[in-house]
Amino acid sequence: MRYLTAGESHGPQLTAIVEGVPSGLSLTADNINQDLARRQKGYGRGRRMQIEKDTVEITSGVRHGKTLASPIALIIKNDDFKHWTGIMGTEEPVDGNQEIKRKVTKPRPGHADLNGAIKYHHRDMRNVLERSSARETAARVAVGAVAKKILAELDIHVASHVTEIGGVTAEQTNYTSLKELQEKTEQSPVRCFDEVAGAKMMKAIDYAKENGDSIGGIVEVIVEGVPAGLGSYVHYDRKLDAKIAAAIVSINAFKGVEFGIGFDAAHEFGSNVHDEITWSEKQGFSRKSNRAGGFEGGMTTGMPIVVRGVMKPIPTLYKPLESIDIETKELYKASIERSDSCAVPAAAVVAEAVVAWEIASSIVEEFHSDHIEALRADVERCRQQARDF
Repeated sequence: MRYLTAGESHGPQLTAIVEGVPSGLSLTADNINQDLARRQKGYGRGRRMQIEKDTVEITSGVRHGKTLASPIALIIKNDDFKHWTGIMGTEEPVDGNQEIKRKVTKPRPGHADLNGAIKYHHRDMRNVLERSSARETAARVAVGAVAKKILAELDIHVASHVTEIGGVTAEQTNYTSLKELQEKTEQSPVRCFDEVAGAKMMKAIDYAKENGDSIGGIVEVIVEGVPAGLGSYVHYDRKLDAKIAAAIVSINAFKGVEFGIGFDAAHEFGSNVHDEITWSEKQGFSRKSNRAGGFEGGMTTGMPIVVRGVMKPIPTLYKPLESIDIETKELYKASIERSDSCAVPAAAVVAEAVVAWEIASSIVEEFHSDHIEALRADVERCRQQARDF
């Protein structure tokens, strides 16, 4: 499978084209809209979430609620575009002053503004920030929702939650099932399983907002039901954990990723890091623990995949940092666009989407996937083969 997204933050719409989805998969706009709504929630979100109510329109690749195996086109319209037609319209402006009105010549530290302007020779950095904006992740969440539908058909389930915001860490994370984790975190304004920590996280967000600042955090994605052997040790570009790591870091403002115990492995002896192997006639091979986070040698072990991503504080601040005007070369305060004081809870949904995509894509590549029933049968054969090995 592959996909391509297009669209600017204040343009008329976001578009995604998804190719390689098996035929016969049940798919409706409601399936996607649920995750789009989840992305817009979260304590610390800005006014943009009140302006836009993201919903998707499926314009190809689906007929009567079933996928056709042809490319699927997804459209998410930007309601706010009506206020930006003179600035972001594709036609030459009738009034030239309208184009200059929101011209950006002061690059914001921490953004793609300056690097993108240098690379693509833009004197107006709005040409950069409109596409580099995290608004694009709405399209990726829509694509990820399609991937999650495929995984659900294969009895593979994905969930996410927030484990840290602004230095406040969740201590109580002993959920008994992904269903319990999902139900509880969906009720939390910060998508945190630990209610006590969640309340402290909200206070930390309030403090940052009052001071015109922003804070980041850590999100965790868990995937259960993935068969053993997905990915490969043969070549670097076929290692599935590497693909997932790249997908996580590709999310706006994400600066780090780890699997299982991750960086804590640097502080431990090998005997406290590696997962001992067990076998039973009913289950086949398994592990006594899951410190590796579901991966060994670039391949899935059959244990739950556990991956965490680190999100830096959003760089658009209401007490802007110093910058240099690219035209005058004078010192200025960086320009301010509408922003969140914390987007970590929403970023958990985005992380969930990109991880789901990489796993679904790997499964479609590995198994017979022209039709969803054929894919389901092939994956089940793989599971049985692993149990009988």
